[in-house]
Amino acid sequence: MRIPTPPISKPSSPLHEFLTGARDQLPLLIGVAPFGMIFGALALTAGIPPLEAQGFSLFVFAGSAQFIATGLITDGVPPMIVVLTIMVVNLRHLLYSATFSSYFQHLPARWKAALAWLLTDEAFVVASIRYQRSDTVLAHWYTFGTGLALWVAWQLSTAIGILLGAYIPANWSLDFALPLTFMALITPTLSDRPAWAAALTAGVLAVVLAGLPYKLGLLLAASLGIGVGLMMEVSRSFKTGMAERNG
Repeated sequence: MRIPTPPISKPSSPLHEFLTGARDQLPLLIGVAPFGMIFGALALTAGIPPLEAQGFSLFVFAGSAQFIATGLITDGVPPMIVVLTIMVVNLRHLLYSATFSSYFQHLPARWKAALAWLLTDEAFVVASIRYQRSDTVLAHWYTFGTGLALWVAWQLSTAIGILLGAYIPANWSLDFALPLTFMALITPTLSDRPAWAAALTAGVLAVVLAGLPYKLGLLLAASLGIGVGLMMEVSRSFKTGMAERNG
């Protein structure tokens, strides 16, 4: 009697991984596109010319950093403070990179540069699920697909926002959209006590230190908020390790 053998699964290919990654990113694009349009409109109201606004999304490609920079530019903050503030806000990308470092270390430099540039919050969430599987040889193509799909959607939504913003009267202030946008972005990420502590600390300090020149209060609030969250996370990990060791 012949024993049936299970069918051999078809090996993946770079194109398949790329298209699958882009497809899996599509549901998140529904939430990302409105923010791109808001940024395009806000950039115009802040006095940023259309080409420069589109170039911001084209080359910087960092939603939260772009919103923050737009607000600081509107207030006439010196460029160095703008850059430092953006760097502090984007410190979370160090954690993303550290998470993927073991998967990317075998890739050539051009791949590392491309994936690092396209690594955003949304791309990290989708790609991290892919790396939970055992077959990760071609997973960088999947990551590339998720990031590139998001980049294209961000360019298109920014362009639409710029086109619509050109028809918004100058006396229609859109400044209220900035805090509402950040509240919508940050709320889903507050999933544990360290995250809540970091957000509350940064929020309270941003209000208390709002009177500092050059928006330095925002930079300090973000730095101290991240510090508080990090200390709580380290403390929680230490307590968990001690409990496992004593248990």
